[in-house]
Amino acid sequence: MKISECYQTAKPAISFELFPPKTEEGEKKLYETVAQLKTLDPAFVSVTYGAMGTTRVNTLRIVSAIKNKIGLETAAHLTCVGHSQDEIEKILEELKENHIENIMALRGDPPEGEKEYKSVQNGFRYASELVRFIRRHPVYGKVFSLAVAGYPEGHLECRDKKKDLEHLKKKVDEGADVIITQLFFQNRDYFDFVERSRSVGIHIPIVPGIMPVTHGPQIEKFASMCGSAIPAVMKEAILKFGEDQTAIEAFGIDYATRQCEELLNHQVPGLHFYTLNKSWSTQKITRNLGLGR
Repeated sequence: MKISECYQTAKPAISFELFPPKTEEGEKKLYETVAQLKTLDPAFVSVTYGAMGTTRVNTLRIVSAIKNKIGLETAAHLTCVGHSQDEIEKILEELKENHIENIMALRGDPPEGEKEYKSVQNGFRYASELVRFIRRHPVYGKVFSLAVAGYPEGHLECRDKKKDLEHLKKKVDEGADVIITQLFFQNRDYFDFVERSRSVGIHIPIVPGIMPVTHGPQIEKFASMCGSAIPAVMKEAILKFGEDQTAIEAFGIDYATRQCEELLNHQVPGLHFYTLNKSWSTQKITRNLGLGR
């Protein structure tokens, strides 16, 4: 099932993001997590892609196993980083052969230690170019549903929100089906982002990305990497609870539940949870909301 179809029903679509583990044991635990998340009846799960394509093989293997063995719909992340057009074409072939119908098309981050993104020869500099390549491909143009990233608070490399929105509009015009946002903690940023997107003619589903707080330093790191502002109440909780893992998880579950309740009250098309390969908090939040099974 293509994810573009997931957002055409009255019920909000719930989805989860995972990343490829670095060890066999980690991958075994990942499948256990997926089995637990399956009980929530998600529309799909997405699997990320490492810098410089370092997890390409792992990503393909994992999305294939989740789709074809566990029986959950999947979306494979695909980045421009380190790939020529010929290599991208080969990846599309592999995805199709493994019955994967959904792609999260991204530019990707520069390799660790490099501040500036550089495309390879005959590669792509922007996600919009990747979307265009897939959509206009004579074999794969209609095979895949394409999701792209949106940045409610602006991209780290483009803090001019108007300019950043122009980049998003180009991805949509080239053929994206769905926008999944970067994580955010203040719903007004999402609502403002949606309003601005609609004003420039973007009318495809814009799905909010949610990351529950499960560890203070970790969430601060991710927020910094993504350019997401941490609200004062969250900063106070991180400082107050410190290494009290039970307390910070309880806070994170409560905060995300209330955040999602407000979003659902505004008829968002779905919720996309950044799980960090853990199921407990996400399960609790989803069930608090009365979603899933």
